[in-house]
Amino acid sequence: MKTHSKIHSSSAVKDRFIGKKGTSKRNAFEHRLSVELMADMIKKARQERNLTQEQLGALVGVQKAQISKLESNTNNVTLKTIFKVFSALDVKLQFHLEIDGKRMKLFS
Repeated sequence: MKTHSKIHSSSAVKDRFIGKKGTSKRNAFEHRLSVELMADMIKKARQERNLTQEQLGALVGVQKAQISKLESNTNNVTLKTIFKVFSALDVKLQFHLEIDGKRMKLFS
């Protein structure tokens, strides 16, 4: 017996199993995903610089425990701390806004 697989986009899968864009469940999922990606970027950048969590904490002015929490995607981290971490790692962080499909410059 032959079966046919149907290909679904990731958006369609998320819509079906997590909820439509804009719903509280989908927003929570997207937020968790963003936090996890940020945590992973911090860890990879720290490792690339051959720094321990303790060394990075000293550069940022926080305890090793806070760096550990950052890397394990704890949600209660401020943007200020994240910017300090990337600055200490000498990592360029870029943001952009998109409004009605048009990419907006934040900094010139």
